[in-house]
Amino acid sequence: MCSPLVASRTLKLQALSQHSICNSHKLRRLGSIGGWNSILGWNQSAFFGSQFREDSSIDLTQYPSDKIRNFSIIAHVDHGKSTLADRLLELTGTIRKGHGQPQYLDKLQVERERGITVKAQTATMFHEYNFKGAKTSFLLNLIDTPGHVDFSYEVSRSLVACQGVLLVVDAAQGVQAQTVANFYLAFEANLAVIPVINKIDQPTADPDRVKEQLKSIFDLNPDEALLTSAKTGQGLEQVLPAVIERIPPPPGKYSSPLRMLLLDAYYDEYKGVICHVAVVDGALRKGEKISSAATGQSYEVFDVGIMHPELTPTRVLLTGQVGYVVSGMRSTKEARVGDTLYHSRMTVEPLPGFKPVKHMVFSGVYPADGSDFEELSNAIERLTCNDASVSVSKESSSALGLGFRCGFLGLLHMDVFHQRLEQEHGAQVISTVPTVPYIFEFSDGSKMEIQNPAMLPSNPKQRITTCWEPTVIATIIIPSEYVGSIITLCSERRGEQLEYSFIDSQRALMKYRLPLREIVVDFYNELKSLTSGYASFDYEEADYQVSDLVKLDILLNAQPVDAMATIIHRSKALRVGRELVDKLKKFIDRQMFEITIQAAIGSKVIARETISAMRKNVLAKCYGGDVTRKRKLLEKQKEGKKRMKRVGSVDIPQEAFHQLLKSS
Repeated sequence: MCSPLVASRTLKLQALSQHSICNSHKLRRLGSIGGWNSILGWNQSAFFGSQFREDSSIDLTQYPSDKIRNFSIIAHVDHGKSTLADRLLELTGTIRKGHGQPQYLDKLQVERERGITVKAQTATMFHEYNFKGAKTSFLLNLIDTPGHVDFSYEVSRSLVACQGVLLVVDAAQGVQAQTVANFYLAFEANLAVIPVINKIDQPTADPDRVKEQLKSIFDLNPDEALLTSAKTGQGLEQVLPAVIERIPPPPGKYSSPLRMLLLDAYYDEYKGVICHVAVVDGALRKGEKISSAATGQSYEVFDVGIMHPELTPTRVLLTGQVGYVVSGMRSTKEARVGDTLYHSRMTVEPLPGFKPVKHMVFSGVYPADGSDFEELSNAIERLTCNDASVSVSKESSSALGLGFRCGFLGLLHMDVFHQRLEQEHGAQVISTVPTVPYIFEFSDGSKMEIQNPAMLPSNPKQRITTCWEPTVIATIIIPSEYVGSIITLCSERRGEQLEYSFIDSQRALMKYRLPLREIVVDFYNELKSLTSGYASFDYEEADYQVSDLVKLDILLNAQPVDAMATIIHRSKALRVGRELVDKLKKFIDRQMFEITIQAAIGSKVIARETISAMRKNVLAKCYGGDVTRKRKLLEKQKEGKKRMKRVGSVDIPQEAFHQLLKSS
């Protein structure tokens, strides 16, 4: 017979054990739902919320290439691409209506905050359609692409995996600059184009005017345009039948050896590098060995599947299908976008790949704290795997220490890259003034390409004879009443008019050759403000032209700050120099010694500001007495200030770099 104390302990232990069994059962149930780890307490769902659940109901062998349609949605910014993609996913039952977030395929935080698409995203849909008198199930691969000019490289990569496109045009805004640019990308790739006039539910919608524009600019048949409203669902039932009827199936051969094009890649903490691929020829199965044509390395296929819309393992990918491959790549450098993947021990002709990317803007990226260089290096390496259009090289600055010189496709691209570094990797960075690549020719005949102004000596031994700067051909579409102010703006930016025509009675199209340096920071903002937000702007690279360029140095106490150097046209050097020193005076803190801020071209100082020293009143203790005693104390203070100025250093706050970025 046990005592009451022992009995109460036994009851408590039984209650605890039952409680733990109940909790473990709950955790086991959570684990089966979403990959919940009962030890660490985190959800193991991969990047983009995928749980790598295998769907036994999907049998890809039922979809030969004639039952596959690969298409992309292209449009200008904010014409409703992502909303249309949502409705198509709902129509095919890929996602449930009313479940999940709006713009489902915009996964990144920066995309949701800014309301833009940055990364092209793929989703596989299944749709039954009465094709040629028989009810047939089709596999549709949809790619939602960015609309901003800075991400046109994402669009061109996406189009390689497609045989047709939906060209979406806003029924109220009409054809805009990026609509034109994206159409010609699809036209050059010889893709079928289906025009879709979206947002017809808006009060200001004018579909007839947009049809006339499609006819006059692109020579598309207005009768073939689909009238839809992705918001209300009106007219969407015509879209998928048009995709199946008008877009051809993929041209690959199932009997040929495997060839896959690597479209994109991103790093996942649990799976390593996940590659998005398009199977051009042959078939890929789980467990097979594949090799890379670019690196020659071999890998085993651990997982293969489709995006439906999350990563869904299917154990096989067949000709014409777009999906993902997990092959155990641990380094982001191994996944080269545009690479050809094939079966090991086979010989194949590599696919053409992608046109090499042309970087338009260069900027230095440094850790805010010098000791965080390794963390920043790892963050940039992982992010560049997910964004192949960024070039990265190491550099050092006397003012900011070790960092990186990064090349971007445009200013928004640079801004998004910095934001993703901070949000996704927690990196605090200082970015230098964006620059463009220049070419300088010296008196001895040698030429040098300069991407970082600090690399150009202020007083070179050889005299500079000629300078070249990159230019762009800018396409501007504006309402007719704003033509005068836009001509003035382009003239101020050293632009040369190439074309001026009217699309219709209300809108004008202008083409200008502009120096890239003039549009790289605030041109787009000014264009929008002058036209009340109605202007649309796109540019493409042109050749280099001769220009009168100078290097503008910023000096603090006669010491040049290499991170603040910039290359600028001589006619603007005086104004920009004065603006820079004025801004720096506001943001650099006062010290115990005097600080002189100078802007100089070579040895000639063109602007100067002085920050006076903080001064202690050394005469406070003198209530009278001889004047020589006061003079002696002041002379002693003066000598101390001189010595302090000689050995003291000026700390440049991060805000000063941000202000420099805005003013230049």
